[in-house]
Amino acid sequence: MSILVLAEHHDGQLAEATAHVVAAAQQIARDGGGDIDVLVAGEGVSAIAEAAARLDGVSRVRVADDAVYAHQLAEPLGDLLVALSGDYGHVLATASTTGKNVLPRLAALSDVSQISEIIAVESADTFKRPIYAGNAIATVHSEDALKVITVRPTAFDAVGETGGGAIEAIDNGVDNALSSFIDERLEQSDRPELGAAKVVVSGGRGMGSGENFQLLDGIADKLGAAIGASRAAVDAGFVANDMQVGQTGKIVAPELYVAVGISGAIQHLAGMKDSKVIVAINKDEEAPIFQVADYGLVADLFEALPELESKL
Repeated sequence: MSILVLAEHHDGQLAEATAHVVAAAQQIARDGGGDIDVLVAGEGVSAIAEAAARLDGVSRVRVADDAVYAHQLAEPLGDLLVALSGDYGHVLATASTTGKNVLPRLAALSDVSQISEIIAVESADTFKRPIYAGNAIATVHSEDALKVITVRPTAFDAVGETGGGAIEAIDNGVDNALSSFIDERLEQSDRPELGAAKVVVSGGRGMGSGENFQLLDGIADKLGAAIGASRAAVDAGFVANDMQVGQTGKIVAPELYVAVGISGAIQHLAGMKDSKVIVAINKDEEAPIFQVADYGLVADLFEALPELESKL
């Protein structure tokens, strides 16, 4: 049967993660056949739909353009997916805040098991996903008629943008009396978004305070990097929780990951160990982070960071 991918979008732009999810859908389609459709739900999303139609492998973009979907609330999106799911054997979304919010609702309403954060496709009904903070890989076989799957986007290379899928408006037909949008507060930053950045500089508890995180700013600016943090730094109140990298934060796999004052707890490693090159700066030479680092510097970060910035 066909595959439906829920498009991720923000501020009128199609999120890059959607192209990674389509890549996973292509691998499923090669084994099980069927077309790949993308669902774009929101308000005023014509430009997003056009961007989704350009993704390689997409046969059709189904557009639900209505105010009820404006803020990507789980209740109306879940009901919409339930209404559409009869046409599909698989429904995929990125393992992001939105995907983790919406797809469990679809799975529950459809009485099927969700398969979370897959990193590989074995066949149309068999997938690999990390467990135990990434220390083991589970192979999961599903016999459910509908496979509800979240995809770890860092595990799949993004598809190209040379496609020409058809765009089709669909009848919305969803009422939402269960939830309402109250408010949102958005952080404004000139830096890349953490989950999609090619370079990430992260600080840990060793930074000592939130003010000391400013030591990372100059390095991040010179490298064009996003700034992240360990859970210990977030729990200590040094930085906001949207900067957290790790098992319970954001999963990143940049070209370069610089870990500063991060010991390397297993939960943090689960969120960044797929980075292409890992650099660690820590004064404790026994810190676990050095076991996964490609380059390690045993030094006091308060001396090393200003020197590194001057060298850059």
